[in-house]
Formats: sequence, structure tokens, C-alpha cells
Amino acid sequence: MPRFMSLIRIDEQNLPSQAPDPDFEKRMGALFEEITKAGVMLDTAGLAPTSQGTRLTWSGGKVSHTDGPFTETKEVVGGYAIIQVRDRAEALEWTRRFLEAHPEHWDVTAELREIQEGPSDPSELPCR
Repeated sequence: MPRFMSLIRIDEQNLPSQAPDPDFEKRMGALFEEITKAGVMLDTAGLAPTSQGTRLTWSGGKVSHTDGPFTETKEVVGGYAIIQVRDRAEALEWTRRFLEAHPEHWDVTAELREIQEGPSDPSELPCR
């Protein structure tokens, strides 16, 4: 069965000032319970703000690093989920339901990508 990663994107510079409605945690808890019981959820977590992160770049044969926050970036990854489903349609359905559990006044984007199952031998990887 294919695995998918859902990258949850947020705009750290424009986070909602209004608190979520009281039922938000209940809706999200119920969805997580359902997706876990269905055997779909493999892992999920929110991420610390970019102000606590470091970006490493490989360029010109050297590694450089930049400490956050990354103010030049409008959207950042605020969390992720790894799910295992029958097909892309099922992955899209779970991701849609996750987004719909959020308050209407929030702006949240989910980028859904299939995890490529590759060779187990690192020498066979395209990028070395």
C-alpha cells in the first residue's frame, strides 16, 4: 500500500489572532482517533516555529547555514502526517477531512505527496 506525506503549510507571519472555536480540539481528536483505528496514520506532529530552526544549504561544494526565523518565506511547513492508504484518492479524502476540521477563519494548506519507495542500497539512489 502506498504511503503519502502531507506537509501542512502555514504563514507564520499571519497566524490567526482569534482562538479556535471550542469544538476544534474535539473535531481533531475524533478525526485522529478514526484515522488511527483505520490503520492509516503512521506518524504526525506539529513543528516548532522557524525561529527555532536552522536551514542548511549545499551549494558550490560547501554547506552553509542560516538560523531562523525565515522571514523571506511566506509559507512554511508547520506540521506533517505520514499515512498509508489504498490509493491517492483515499489519501486526498483523509487530507480534505483534516483541513475541514480547522476553523473557517484559518488559512491552512496541505501539500500531499506520495513517498517514493526506492532501492534499499544507497549506491542505487539517483542523488549521492
